[in-house]
Amino acid sequence: MSEYTGAVTVGGEMDVRRLPGLTIAKLAVGPMSNNAYLLRCTQTDEAMLIDAANEAPRLRELVEFEGPPVSAILTTHRHPDHWQALAETVDAAGAAVYAGAEDADELPVAVDERLAHGDHVTLGDLSLEIIALRGHTPGSVAVLYRDPEGVPHLFTGDSLFPGGVGKTRSSEDFTQLVDDVEARVFDVLPDETWFYPGHGDDSTLGAERPHLAEWRTRGW
Repeated sequence: MSEYTGAVTVGGEMDVRRLPGLTIAKLAVGPMSNNAYLLRCTQTDEAMLIDAANEAPRLRELVEFEGPPVSAILTTHRHPDHWQALAETVDAAGAAVYAGAEDADELPVAVDERLAHGDHVTLGDLSLEIIALRGHTPGSVAVLYRDPEGVPHLFTGDSLFPGGVGKTRSSEDFTQLVDDVEARVFDVLPDETWFYPGHGDDSTLGAERPHLAEWRTRGW
């Protein structure tokens, strides 16, 4: 299998990254080219889906990739383009639903685990850390896997992209988001951290760090 790049297109194949403890599969779905991510523990086969965004039939292939269906689906935030296939995928997989506490009531299904900053989610033998990144929505969360044999891996939803933070509706929301991204991500994680956004290509914190002041100045 070719080396992982994170470049996927709607209608195209998933891209797969294999770490010693975790398999990550990325798929682009829907009219807004949303990214959906499968995380599967290599030791136990337990799996989680991040953002059941759209195209339930294609997501069904993803949630069953190389193992049993996912046991949980985590929605990074309340915006509908990230949960169009949530209800159907939950029913098909029999999965629990996770979301940030402040966004949970906006989802179309009942949320089993309301997440807060600093929480940890168990995935087989692995522990995933929840990082709240407020501003794009009040309950937006990112998911961090600290690979003991490699670099950190961070799933950022629509809070952080290559080239800037996510869209906000006011200057106050923008300040909140860029403050959280700086304090909770860039100030505590190394440059080699690989991050996986809700749309488009991946990047590393090192590639984006030199532009933080530019983002603040331009206000988006």
